[in-house]
Amino acid sequence: MPARIVVDERERPSGIPDILRKSGVVVDFAQLVVGDYIVSPDTAVERKTVHDLVHSIYDGRLYVQCAQLVKHYQKPIVIIQGDLTRLAEIPDNIEDEEKKKKMAERLPLAFDALATVAMEFRIPVLHAPDAEHAAVLLGTLAAKGLQNGITSGPLLKKIRKENPVYLQQLYVLSSVPGVGDKLAARMLEKFKTPQRALNASAAELATIPGFGLARAQRLRKILDSAAKTDSVIQKTLFESNEL
Repeated sequence: MPARIVVDERERPSGIPDILRKSGVVVDFAQLVVGDYIVSPDTAVERKTVHDLVHSIYDGRLYVQCAQLVKHYQKPIVIIQGDLTRLAEIPDNIEDEEKKKKMAERLPLAFDALATVAMEFRIPVLHAPDAEHAAVLLGTLAAKGLQNGITSGPLLKKIRKENPVYLQQLYVLSSVPGVGDKLAARMLEKFKTPQRALNASAAELATIPGFGLARAQRLRKILDSAAKTDSVIQKTLFESNEL
């Protein structure tokens, strides 16, 4: 039985669907709400070129897409296509210093975002140098599903498109130490906005199922304590001996 992949309509210009078909993969097109490629019932893949990755970081799409992936699929994957190190290159004809500075920040920004994807969303990040290798990788993922017997059932799910603002609000609250995705959703359900949730008293937070008074008090301490800006200088062994 050949591998089957559902591909988002917007992926047609990438050339990857044509490469998949030539390799023997059955390709079905659909308007996907989540992901760009569905390779098994529990695996959706978000593909990003290097430059699309940067744009999606600046406009906030990346983390919204990751939140959707982990909500609807057990084994989501992100594929980055292209050479990330190209982001460090600044053309000689760029004279504007502000633009140069922004371009110099792209690579560290990309690394930071991918670390967030891997560590906070727990989504594996795979790399493909070009469209041809991305297609090979996608075909391999679909074939793995066949080998492991996990392709039973429809590839397409009924997924209701959610408000991206809500997803961004969830990300803001879940990034607070000790909160996480489930408690963030409960905080929004109770207080309606992130601002009200973060301004709630420890007693109010403690009424949220699973929160508890101790966690609520720790959260209030984090939010209410003034930052200590005094720098701490660590002396070397030789400096210590001179005192």
